[in-house]
Amino acid sequence: MFGLGVPLTVIILVALAIISGIKILKEYERAVVFRLGRMVGARGPGLVYIIPGIEKMVKMDLRTVTMDIPPQDVITRDNVSVKVNAVLYFRVLEPNRAVREVENYLFATSQLAQVTLRSVCGQAELDELLAERERINSRIQEILDAQTDPWGIKVVLVELKHIDLPQEMQRAMAKQAEAERERRAKVIHADGEFQASQKLADAAEVIGKQPMALQLRFLQSLVEVASEKNSTTIFPVPIDLLTPFLKKNE
Repeated sequence: MFGLGVPLTVIILVALAIISGIKILKEYERAVVFRLGRMVGARGPGLVYIIPGIEKMVKMDLRTVTMDIPPQDVITRDNVSVKVNAVLYFRVLEPNRAVREVENYLFATSQLAQVTLRSVCGQAELDELLAERERINSRIQEILDAQTDPWGIKVVLVELKHIDLPQEMQRAMAKQAEAERERRAKVIHADGEFQASQKLADAAEVIGKQPMALQLRFLQSLVEVASEKNSTTIFPVPIDLLTPFLKKNE
């Protein structure tokens, strides 16, 4: 009875070992397999088999990773101290290289993103950081994509999230914006006065050529005054009507 139990135990252990090598990978997962320390390539998705004791598997996720870049202290080219943070989107294109070429691709990408963010923002002036974010985003993405390409990683997008300015710089920029708005208001007002004077000059020229136009304008003014229900109505008297009486008095 004892002799029959030993083979049965061995059979059970062998069966469990064989079953333990069966792995199921999702559509976005890949298994990087090492056989006796040597990489034999990626497997999956679906049902894959890993030889127990001979092969080892490193599971890789191929979905896009969203990584927050912590705020970085940056001194711009015009010597303004700011804090800048960003968000990074990247994904693994070649799982074999992501495992073989770098120890921890997530940590390595994060550190490289922080260094690149400080470097690129430090080469720009404050006005460029505020007004040309698209160009700075593209520059950071280009550098990161070139640096992570040997790791089998594709940088999809980089976006600056927030630029934290010192309080004194915020006050200075607020004064500058207010002065700019006042300048625009004065320019618009002066331009309006200039256009109005041109129109008045054109109207005076037309009235000078057509005296009846002044009489029509006078009648229109009477209608406007009457519509306001005023008790007093003013009639302007032409000087020509008073000329005979003035001559008699002389």
